[in-house]
Amino acid sequence: MAYETLLTDLADGVITVTLNRPDKLNAFNLAMSRELIDFFHAVNEMDDVRAVVVTGAGRAFCAGADISAGSGAFQVWNDGNKPQKRDPKESITLAIFNCLKPIVAAINGAAVGVGITMCLPMDIRMMSSTARIGFVFNKRGMAMEAGSSWFLPRLVGMQQAQEWVMAAELFGAEEALKGGLVRSVHAPDELLPAAKALAAKFAARSSSAVAAAVNRRLMWSMWGAEDPLDAVSLDLQCVGYLAQSADAQEGIKSFFEKRPPAFPLKPSKDMPPFGPWTETA
Repeated sequence: MAYETLLTDLADGVITVTLNRPDKLNAFNLAMSRELIDFFHAVNEMDDVRAVVVTGAGRAFCAGADISAGSGAFQVWNDGNKPQKRDPKESITLAIFNCLKPIVAAINGAAVGVGITMCLPMDIRMMSSTARIGFVFNKRGMAMEAGSSWFLPRLVGMQQAQEWVMAAELFGAEEALKGGLVRSVHAPDELLPAAKALAAKFAARSSSAVAAAVNRRLMWSMWGAEDPLDAVSLDLQCVGYLAQSADAQEGIKSFFEKRPPAFPLKPSKDMPPFGPWTETA
């Protein structure tokens, strides 16, 4: 996978994607947006990829939108006079949200604006002890982007979300940990190995890749459901479908034979023909 603004490395089922504009503190531009969207779409079709780690090159994770063009920089992203589409082909947030693989963010340095909001639909966020985070929209005269007004209050609660957004200040790893935004804090040189080690657990061959994809999307999709009946109705369908699958048969057989399972199904072609994953196919 060759990109202008990204580096990728695949090892033992875990693909690490590194935001690679270190001279610009990995500032987010149109090229990076398009390449990240392409990356997450491509990952869904790569059955040798079972988990994703996202990090940044150099001393920053992502310093936010690239505003080097001056006051008109934000205008290239959207036309406020036209209705905006909810098209996963054009949204980094929805590309991440619709991914079939678990995603770990290794926040190695400054993560500001879109640099942190792109992490919200990732499944796990881990942070360097020296990194800083900022939801600084109010200081730029900008609205919250990347669906962060939906994700952030659900992740940390409305009160904490309001405080971080209204103050628009940078804050450190301990506050992010206390507020529930990140799973864990690590010394700078230990962050990426820890993130890869966790991703390796997700990528273990002892788990069905199809079941993992279904369960990841079930949890995200049901997060906003109004009634548990919504979840029960969908998961009953999924249980009924997967119970008849080759993976379920292999899971049971390997258990009784006391051996590691060898799951045959692939997320690229064997997902159930219903559910949220079909809506963006």
